[in-house]
Amino acid sequence: MKQAFSSLYKWFSNSNEYDSKAVYRDKIDWIRALPFILLNLSCLLVFFVGYSAVAVITALVLWVVRVFFIGAFYHRYFSHRTYKANRFWQFIFAIMGASAAQRGALWWATHHRHHHVASDQPEDAHSPVQHGFLWSHVGWFLSEKNYYYNPERVADLTKFPELVFLDKFDGLVPMLLALCLYIAGSLLHHFMPSLGTSGFQMLVWGFSISTIVLFNTTVTINSISHIYGKRRFETKDNSHNSFLLALLTLGEGWHNNHHHYPSAARQGFMWWEVDITYYILKLMEKLHIISDVRNVPKAILGKNLAVKKENSDNATECA
Repeated sequence: MKQAFSSLYKWFSNSNEYDSKAVYRDKIDWIRALPFILLNLSCLLVFFVGYSAVAVITALVLWVVRVFFIGAFYHRYFSHRTYKANRFWQFIFAIMGASAAQRGALWWATHHRHHHVASDQPEDAHSPVQHGFLWSHVGWFLSEKNYYYNPERVADLTKFPELVFLDKFDGLVPMLLALCLYIAGSLLHHFMPSLGTSGFQMLVWGFSISTIVLFNTTVTINSISHIYGKRRFETKDNSHNSFLLALLTLGEGWHNNHHHYPSAARQGFMWWEVDITYYILKLMEKLHIISDVRNVPKAILGKNLAVKKENSDNATECA
């Protein structure tokens, strides 16, 4: 009963009570996972609220911009610090990332940094190689063990109380987004009824459907990019590059490149490897919103090439 109440409480206040000596269950905490389950089920309400051009376009826009928020801010900034931003913009980036409903920047960055330390090893929480596709895609982040994070891994971020606040109340920004969508839809229904939308319609399309599609888009990098695709570099993990996933995730699909050199803001190393997130970051740099956007050193491009190894093996066989 105590554990059930603890799970219910953490729907609203996600205090990180990490204890390095504690043993956390690597099983889904169904009570705490209930909001995520209900969010998925709420997509079925589309059969009751219908659709309109306004609602569908809103869903598409919020899907795309939040894919960018996750890749540009949660991943390339908070997890890898591949460029610099002042404290004001850092806070704005954390709010934007939180709108994706993928928890706070501290939680996200901690688990991703650990992923690079133990990639595709047993300790890697979302490795499909170790734990299977379904767990790496959706199960791992619902487990009791992975609700917590080791704050020592993000000591550079925990010194900012505003980031700690957003991480503790990680549901606040998504709820505000949902409320704004409902209000916007209600106002449109009242003042512009010809558009055929409503508060609940905007809520279902703009928040529920858009957020679930967003989630399944971003986590493909965990579950699919470590199984399928091409490998330019011989890394210690099973990361792959995928042109299709790179398009869907605005550049995150060049995952083998990223694991080869995670310190770069650019993940599409070659000119033809489309990396929309990187292009936008460079524009933000020109607008003086961010600075020191890291590129890939030329020396890195020629190291550990998988193609060279294959050619070498072929040459040995011919000899």
